[in-house]
Amino acid sequence: EVQLVESGGGLVQSGGSLRLSCVFSGFAFDDYAIGWFRQAPGKVREGVSCISSTDGSTNYGDSVKGRFTISSDNAKNTVYLQMNSLKPEDTAVYYCAASEGGIDISKPSLYNYWGQGTRVTVSS
Repeated sequence: EVQLVESGGGLVQSGGSLRLSCVFSGFAFDDYAIGWFRQAPGKVREGVSCISSTDGSTNYGDSVKGRFTISSDNAKNTVYLQMNSLKPEDTAVYYCAASEGGIDISKPSLYNYWGQGTRVTVSS
């Protein structure tokens, strides 16, 4: 059974940091890219970042470049999203997802498997 489980969300003040974790099971990381998406109330799901197991290449959304960093620990089947300099507009539910289609974060439909999400709230 494929599972992706996010953790690490919470309430943080503007300018603060959080690290999200995505533990996955039921598939080989070698065959997939793992991405992070977020969805704020009333807004469409937005691609945040993605990492490829093949060559470690990464991709970031324009709104998080320079502030967020994605990484992976293959031995732990875990992908992390380090979020620094958080802003109130980063408030959303963050989801991790697995894709066989590379590190394109513009199309959530490319992602086959999704976690349940973890909520991040940034206060001003």
